[in-house]
Amino acid sequence: MRVREWDPRSASAAEVRSLVETVNAVLAADLPDDPPWRDVQVRDYLAETMPGERRITWVAEDDRLPEGESKIFAHVSILLLGDIGVLEVLVRPELRRRGLGRQLVAVAARRAYLEGFSSIGVEAIGGTTAIPFYESLGFEREYVETRGVLNLDSVDWLALGGMASGISPGYRIEYHPGGPPDHLLGAYAQAKAEAQHDDDDLELAPRSSDPQRLRDSIETLHRRGLKPFIVLAIHEATGAVAGLTEVVVPAQHPERADQYDTIVVREHRGYGIDRAIKARMLFELRAAEPTLRQVQTWNAQHNESMLKVNAELGYQSDRDWYEYIADVTQLVQSLEPS
Repeated sequence: MRVREWDPRSASAAEVRSLVETVNAVLAADLPDDPPWRDVQVRDYLAETMPGERRITWVAEDDRLPEGESKIFAHVSILLLGDIGVLEVLVRPELRRRGLGRQLVAVAARRAYLEGFSSIGVEAIGGTTAIPFYESLGFEREYVETRGVLNLDSVDWLALGGMASGISPGYRIEYHPGGPPDHLLGAYAQAKAEAQHDDDDLELAPRSSDPQRLRDSIETLHRRGLKPFIVLAIHEATGAVAGLTEVVVPAQHPERADQYDTIVVREHRGYGIDRAIKARMLFELRAAEPTLRQVQTWNAQHNESMLKVNAELGYQSDRDWYEYIADVTQLVQSLEPS
């Protein structure tokens, strides 16, 4: 087995296909109800990052064949952002428990150490081997959220129509496929900035809370093959963004969309905004994305109001997702060969 640094921009088409096969083998073992990935804009998905961020990637492959012609058995990447490195590790199920995952984490941790980062964070899916694996390496659990999945073919669209129109007077709902328009970027970013103060999760996917970074974020989503859809609630008296909800449809698995932020600004809560904008979003998605079958969302277990809204919309709780963190220096020392 050979482990080498890997650049998705210059990788061969065969390598990218092999990596997609590994992703799908991991999904089949860990998340068997999730749709498999398609080999569509995968190179872009892996290569594109926000300005100021870098992703460094390694692959483990059969060393009996030349580089670029071998099958990829495992993959690790570390996204360097702010003061934390965000780790992702994929190992084919038949090769687990042989030390390969540990070897890949050691490679990424060493690079994070050399780059001057003090912490590494990682997401791990409940009910999978990732939980005992990361805990055995000394990662500490920091945050828990629950994934919910909505099957669009089970939606009561008549009831949903009532929810979409159930917003108090003084507000209007706007739909913006592709991202918020330029004239709303400032108000949109302000709403997201307020929400940052309400969260206690790790910043493994930090919000864009200033207009330029928000513009960069939308552009990066498009480059990665992630099509954003935005629904806003506008306070008519002031023109402020009172609420927003974001859904992204990935080119890599267009049958299942990802819910990103849903935010209602504090002073506008209690007017039915969250339920109305999320219901309107589902109507827009049904019209815009005919191949879409499901939407998945993640919520903190203490966010009772949003969990209630999601239940009313028809989301079914799936499983818990955990965020872990580790001190880089300690991790590198513990993973050094004895």
